[in-house]
Amino acid sequence: MKKVIKFSKAFLPASILSALLILSGAVSVFTRGINFGIDFQPGLIEEIRIAPPALELTYSGSAKVTVDMAENGMDVIISGSGADNRTETFSYDKNPTVGALASNLNKIDGLSARIVIAENTASSGLFVNSALSNVITENVFRLYASGTETTTIEDVRSAVDSFKGVAVKALGTESARSFQIRMRDNGGGDSGKTLQDGIKRALENRFGADKVVVIKTDFIASQFSQSLVWQSIVLVLATLLLIWLYATIRFHWDFALGSVIALIHDALIMITFISWTQIEFSTTTLAAVLTIIGYSINATVVILDRVRLNMKLLDVKKFDEILNASLSDTLGRSLITTITTLFAVFALFIFTTGGIKDFSLALMVGLVSGCYSSICISSAFISFVRRNWSPEAGMHHSFRKAVSARPAVAADDGVRV
Repeated sequence: MKKVIKFSKAFLPASILSALLILSGAVSVFTRGINFGIDFQPGLIEEIRIAPPALELTYSGSAKVTVDMAENGMDVIISGSGADNRTETFSYDKNPTVGALASNLNKIDGLSARIVIAENTASSGLFVNSALSNVITENVFRLYASGTETTTIEDVRSAVDSFKGVAVKALGTESARSFQIRMRDNGGGDSGKTLQDGIKRALENRFGADKVVVIKTDFIASQFSQSLVWQSIVLVLATLLLIWLYATIRFHWDFALGSVIALIHDALIMITFISWTQIEFSTTTLAAVLTIIGYSINATVVILDRVRLNMKLLDVKKFDEILNASLSDTLGRSLITTITTLFAVFALFIFTTGGIKDFSLALMVGLVSGCYSSICISSAFISFVRRNWSPEAGMHHSFRKAVSARPAVAADDGVRV
């Protein structure tokens, strides 16, 4: 017979320990707060690319000339006074190199295209600075070529490290690398334009004024960031509600409520850890919380299934004995599942940086908490609710009568009676 561990003796100490940890977390949240990332803070989100100019365009005529970039080529739109309002299309198939494209652009009256890069550079993937007007005038209008610069994310981070609360993420492939820069509003009354100008100056000082290209700029307002916080809270609560409904349908109400209490416990423990360590709480961290909720309920359901089975099989006087037997039966599975998952998450923590590192750190805390709560917290609640449980009630009694009516030779069928 498998040894039964007296887990019930640890229910009260474990509940007290968890209550103290969560209480300390609440104090930390109110005194130190949570280090919300720029996902939940008003601020600037800007996508930039670092590349040297490929073509410099100027126009000296009386018409209005604009450039429209597309995936397969570019359109030059000529309109206004003294023009015949036409669109000249230059596909990359017919103009495979910068030299060929410049030669055809120069055929437009008043338009001058000067090559400032190797003529055999591929024209596909040319892009422009979205922060500037797409109207070509006597001032220089630049086109930039993809894959002509080997700037790394570390280079960009070092350029903006003087700004507080800045996060940099690499986007796209190596041949079309761009960088997303996020900077939170420091609350000093700075406008989005002020933040944008500061980032731009820092990048230009590091890479050169003609190499910094803005692809897209957004500014998250305070109202939007607050709504995102509330949406995240609603998302977690809705997840807990759906899990409670599922557990209620599958098990008894006290089993369902115990499993949800364990999930709330895990979420609060992770919030406590986040507040203690002041790691950045971003959408990635929120994903870790939701991941642990899903992981923890899976471990809890396995234990509750065994409890329900043992209610039919075991002839005992106290419900704690059923809990102890069920937890002992599933202990190996719980530990092995948690440890093997921790190996994978620990590898993420060691070999990654930035948001993924914080994600893996939060996951490790959640995995340990999830295993602990499935064994101690949900079981402690069920034990408290069923402290006056009687073996003569419900299915257990029916099953016991059926077992007692069997012939004596059936006693060795693996059922403990």
